[in-house]
Amino acid sequence: MSGRTDSDTDPVITEAEDAADHVSDARRARFVAAGAGVLLTLAGLAAALLRLTGSAPALVPAAYGLGAAVCAVAAVLGSRGRTRRALWMLIVGTMIMALGDQFD
Repeated sequence: MSGRTDSDTDPVITEAEDAADHVSDARRARFVAAGAGVLLTLAGLAAALLRLTGSAPALVPAAYGLGAAVCAVAAVLGSRGRTRRALWMLIVGTMIMALGDQFD
């Protein structure tokens, strides 16, 4: 055979290193989900307050407020480790805010 003789010399990864990688990945996912939820919540509340002081219909600030509330719940879920549910709730909250923007 003409293949290389050192083709199976991959580094050995221990279970402790693999577990540490999973823990850091989970911590990073929780941090990102909670941070994105807080950011979208603050953006939704700011937009609701701006639209409330303007001449927009009452449905517009209500949609922004509802979207911000959904994003706040997503931030809480993300901080508790429910990152998949938090992601979907962030998407729904953003869609609610976008729907409110369409009524403006």
